[in-house]
Amino acid sequence: MKRLHLVFGGELVDPGSTEFRNPDDLHVVGFFPDYQSAYDAWKAEAQRTVDNAHMRYFIAHIHRLLDEGQEGSSTEQLG
Repeated sequence: MKRLHLVFGGELVDPGSTEFRNPDDLHVVGFFPDYQSAYDAWKAEAQRTVDNAHMRYFIAHIHRLLDEGQEGSSTEQLG
């Protein structure tokens, strides 16, 4: 079973938060079929932007949003 992951990032308002300074400028690195490839992409972007303390990259577990059988899934609440 493939587990889809999204790697994205951008500049934060404050390095201690997860609020993006300008959500319109988010950098979508891509979608990945497994955690390891998503992690590798995340690490490359994090290292590329290491000199900017406000830049952060994240891995979103898209497969969890799509799993209608999982309690608390956001698609579960739509139906």
